[in-house]
Amino acid sequence: MTDSMILRLAGPLQSWGERSTFTVRDSAGFPTRSGILGMAAAAEGLDRATRPPGYDDLALTCRIDRPGRRTVDFHTAGGGYPREGTAATAGGQHKDAAVVSHRHYLSDAAFTVAITGPAPIIARIAAAIDRPHWAPYLGRRSCPPDEPLLLARSVPDVAHELRTTVPLAARTGRRRGAATVPVDFIWEQPPTGGAIAIDIADQPGTGPRQFRTRRLWRTTEHLPAALIPDPGETRERLLNYAMEHLTR
Repeated sequence: MTDSMILRLAGPLQSWGERSTFTVRDSAGFPTRSGILGMAAAAEGLDRATRPPGYDDLALTCRIDRPGRRTVDFHTAGGGYPREGTAATAGGQHKDAAVVSHRHYLSDAAFTVAITGPAPIIARIAAAIDRPHWAPYLGRRSCPPDEPLLLARSVPDVAHELRTTVPLAARTGRRRGAATVPVDFIWEQPPTGGAIAIDIADQPGTGPRQFRTRRLWRTTEHLPAALIPDPGETRERLLNYAMEHLTR
């Protein structure tokens, strides 16, 4: 028997690296599979060397409520210290100068993500995220999530729920007189109708920090404008939704 849980990934900053190198730390435009499953594994208290049981059977659906703005941070580490006090390289050597990198972030973005899989695994992950072993973060430890993070522990028809029920944290309020609002979705399986295929290197491999490229599909759905809360009511609507679905 399969089940689904729903997460809301929002905060001042988030970063979902896909092709990061030591000097350029990029970010995909939406949460990656490796990032979301890594958050779940950390909540369960599993380290990088442990392959989480049952995670290969999980499927993700992402609704892009608010894409945010791209921000780049010019970052330095280890400057102004004696050689032995500077940052170490991957080979364990210390450099005389500071380590310089450009770190990409999504600012003021919000995503609603559904995780679908065998019901016992979904229940286990939802319980861990509700009481995490290690604090969850949005791609980087410097990016804590807003509350509520967990919106629902068990949803039978997640596509219908994302299209018709979960409040939409859009960038702006409702357009006067508009019945619907366009919202992008990211699917792991090709949906019916037209979709844009995209490739992303976020499939966890067999070893730590190893990833494979996979194909995703992007669609634009027209959702009811009533899903957008009135100004100042977004948090209240989300908390009410979470309270209803977490206390069932």
